[in-house]
Amino acid sequence: MRETAPVRGHLPDENPGFVGRRTELERISAALAEHRLVTVTGVGGVGKTRLALRAAHLAAGLYPDGVWWTDLTPLDGDRLLVALVADSVDLADHTPGMAPTGLCRRLADDRLLLVLDSCEHLAEPCARLVAELLAAAPGLTVLATSRRPLDVEGERVVALDPLPPAGGDALELLRRAAGEEFPAAGPAGEICVRLEGIPLALELAAAQIRLQGAEAVRDQLGTRFDAPPSARFDLLAHTERVWPSRHQTLRAAIGWSHELAAPLERLLWARLSVFRGPFDLASATAVCIGGPLDRATLPGALDGLVRASVVRPPDAAGRLRMLDTIRAYGATWLDRTGETGTVADRHAAHFRGLARRGDTAWHGARQLRWFRTVDAHHTDLRTALDRLLRTDPDAALDLIGSVAFAWSCRGRLREARDGLEQALLLSGARGRTRARALWALGVTLVLQGEFGPAQEVSERCAREARYAEYTETTETTEYTETTENPPTGYGEGHHPAGAQARPRPGDLTLDAAALAGLLALTTGRPMAAYVVVGHVLDAAAGGAADSAARLRCHLVRVFALTGLGRLGEARDRALALRTQCEGLDEHWTRTALEYQLALTGLLEGDPATAAGHARAMLEGTRGLGASLGVALGLDVLATALAAAGDGERAADVSGTGEAYWRSTGQPRRGLPGLRALREKYTDTVRATIGEPAYEEIFVRALTGLPQDGLDRALRGPRHT
Repeated sequence: MRETAPVRGHLPDENPGFVGRRTELERISAALAEHRLVTVTGVGGVGKTRLALRAAHLAAGLYPDGVWWTDLTPLDGDRLLVALVADSVDLADHTPGMAPTGLCRRLADDRLLLVLDSCEHLAEPCARLVAELLAAAPGLTVLATSRRPLDVEGERVVALDPLPPAGGDALELLRRAAGEEFPAAGPAGEICVRLEGIPLALELAAAQIRLQGAEAVRDQLGTRFDAPPSARFDLLAHTERVWPSRHQTLRAAIGWSHELAAPLERLLWARLSVFRGPFDLASATAVCIGGPLDRATLPGALDGLVRASVVRPPDAAGRLRMLDTIRAYGATWLDRTGETGTVADRHAAHFRGLARRGDTAWHGARQLRWFRTVDAHHTDLRTALDRLLRTDPDAALDLIGSVAFAWSCRGRLREARDGLEQALLLSGARGRTRARALWALGVTLVLQGEFGPAQEVSERCAREARYAEYTETTETTEYTETTENPPTGYGEGHHPAGAQARPRPGDLTLDAAALAGLLALTTGRPMAAYVVVGHVLDAAAGGAADSAARLRCHLVRVFALTGLGRLGEARDRALALRTQCEGLDEHWTRTALEYQLALTGLLEGDPATAAGHARAMLEGTRGLGASLGVALGLDVLATALAAAGDGERAADVSGTGEAYWRSTGQPRRGLPGLRALREKYTDTVRATIGEPAYEEIFVRALTGLPQDGLDRALRGPRHT
């Protein structure tokens, strides 16, 4: 069988403990060659995900446009199904609405394999989406895993049985998982037979073998599995269409591991079931402590669950996770204890706090670290948001207002918009929380190109910011006046100090102005942008880098100056602002400034300087995972290279840029001046190196690995 090939697209790393399944892999390979939808079915824990991942790696070389993996387990419903699939194929969800039109366009001309893992809880919406995608993209093949078929026309089902219980593969899996050699005849072989060769059950048994030895485990399984079903902690009893008897075996195996766990480990197992994504020790501690589980006892209980293979060992970043089957078992126990709501509320409160800390840390040296933290915990932030939308809409508004800008920077515009619009509709909160959410929604709408709705939201944001800051100023003044000079009553001519005074603009008003300025810039009105931010900055006390809102206003003013043709002033202000950002170790504004400086260099006829700034911008946007920013930066760099007469490299960078633009789901954007320069210099280098040569290089970059193209673009002298 062919070895795994280098993968274009995105596939998780394979589990090094993969054993056997040669026949099943050959069946899947044959099915993929003849059918456009192949679904691997089987009971939970039988190894569907592991087999599909192995098959996808083996098939990678057959799909020139890549193999792309989507894990559907984090989804509770289908509302964000399209967004999750789009994100998995590097289609940043910049388009408005929830229709899969943009995803169909992304896949229409490609030959790729899309893997949808764990479809069973979304079988019907997955079936509808798959049918639509297959109709729109003739080069698309889908490999799905599910406990039952999707029932889509043309589907080929590969039913996955457990490993042969008395065969060598089951024993080899047990050996590898336990880290010990066993003879075929003896306790280990009996364990394989008892557990019917179900991989997850064997892994749980292997964990106990490491602790107790094979003979003790064999004896315990004999006692346990000979007991009547009522004695097996048979909590997951429900009708299944696929192999119900083997579900019983798996439930018994998980229940046996649960029975062997210490009381604190069982309690922690149940409480950890609220996590839908990876978690770390700090999050587990914040959410799961209470009663006998405290900061002193929880780490030991967690270590015990890792040793028992209930919790997967931490990855390089220290994040742990539970398999969905084991998590579901713990959730049932959590429900039995009556703690489901309580622990879910603690989970939501913890991630709301994480979101607020990330928002606060956005301005300063911890920006990039917190951006990555918010990104790593995205699934559980989404879970917390869904919980709060049902139980506490005001808290939901606070959470989504804290993370929406980071989500938008990451390209999760549809999720940011969806959460913001729901929370704004359900919450009656006024003031700072609402103003911040309106600002984040306005930015999202602008980035989606929804300028009409963005204008309306911008006006609402400005009104809410004025209301919030006036209310806060008045309340503070009245409190100070009352406590320092408590009056016996308001006499003639008495007014609270400062009650008639107009407060200076604060960060909320500054952000509202930055939003209005951003909207003006993107709709071709640089003078309006310059005036609106200038008016607020003139009235606000403080330095340019005193807050993130001030930085954003100054950034808009720099771009407005560029649009007005005041290039020298724009460059000087940008360089000064960049120096302040470097002192703060602030990344987002600095990256945007590099883009502006690249534009200025082009407009001033200095392509070498422009190319250096464009590369600096690309390094920053790559660190932030912002595909839209990468696309914009590649356009500037390609224009600079073309202006310098380097036609071959300009064609290569332009082809890579086109690939990134396609990943954003929207047409090329950029300032009108840049578009004119790009067309002018591109026409020149096309004529210089010849149309056929330019097209060949362009298409090779467009169809190659985008990351490789970005790496090539970043090679070159850096501007300092």
